[in-house]
Amino acid sequence: MADTVTFTDPTGEGRPIRLEVFEVPEGFFDRAQRVGKIPEPDPYYVDLGMLYRFAAIERVRRSTGPAFVPLHVAVRGHMGTGKDHDIEQFAALLRLPYYRIPLTGEVRDVTLIGSTQLHGDGKGGTESRWEDGDITRALRGPALVNLSELNAAGAETLFALHGLLDRYQSLDLPNGDTVRLRDDVRLFGTMNPTDLRDYAGTQTLNKAFADRWVIWEKEFPSGEQLQEMLRRRYPTLKTVFVDAIARLAVEVNESFQARDAGTRVETPMSLRTVLDRVPTGLAVFAEADDPLRRAWQDFVLPHVDPYDRDHYETVWSAVVRKGPPEPPFENDRPG
Repeated sequence: MADTVTFTDPTGEGRPIRLEVFEVPEGFFDRAQRVGKIPEPDPYYVDLGMLYRFAAIERVRRSTGPAFVPLHVAVRGHMGTGKDHDIEQFAALLRLPYYRIPLTGEVRDVTLIGSTQLHGDGKGGTESRWEDGDITRALRGPALVNLSELNAAGAETLFALHGLLDRYQSLDLPNGDTVRLRDDVRLFGTMNPTDLRDYAGTQTLNKAFADRWVIWEKEFPSGEQLQEMLRRRYPTLKTVFVDAIARLAVEVNESFQARDAGTRVETPMSLRTVLDRVPTGLAVFAEADDPLRRAWQDFVLPHVDPYDRDHYETVWSAVVRKGPPEPPFENDRPG
């Protein structure tokens, strides 16, 4: 019997979704390489609902007839909301090799699709050989492909992918070959919003390219969700610190999304700040008189633009003013 994985709706509204996991076949030509790219499930990961939504669309894909074409999901959200991590964890649970391909402005269609290269033939001459690009290589076998930062790529790069993403479901290569979308390949993407924020290199997504995706928004986590993440990852972190960190993040991120450009902050508190930097700062300054303040000064403010620090300090004064005067971890043991 095939192994299965169950996805549950964190809101409690939807029924659990059970899916069979994928398997890289024995004897597959690059099996060792693909198996090595299957991510490990993150034991501290908290699904805020995105994985359940991924599972719902996956269930439809598996259970419907040929009239339904495969849909590809792109997750749009600000920096540090966990977009790529959501997709990676979906690959981990489905046991799919994970290929994260960043579409920076330097990426060209030949980088993604491939090109013909000249090689020495060992006799003093040369011969031409086709070399797969990043996405073509991934499409040759079971894979979850994450095209990260979709709206940072140039138009010629995006146009090259149109056929893969629509009903044609194929890539026609310059060497005459065609790579078809396999039943065990899933395509995802991520992107930042195209507003006035400092996401250098991003642009409004071409409408024809955007129409080939289902675009879902990823919001900043709520205070309760941040508390759950912190408690799962740092079970010995005292409640007073968990609450303070979550409140700071919520207030900063609400200010980040405010319409008034004169009062809003321009740098959000990302999940990397909340879950990585601040707890590490608390461990470093555990013996200080105010560990949270020291962590704020040394692990948060350096990531904020100088003109933005007054706004951050205003949030600090309104939410915390002075951090708890005690060691942050129970029994002085982080983790």
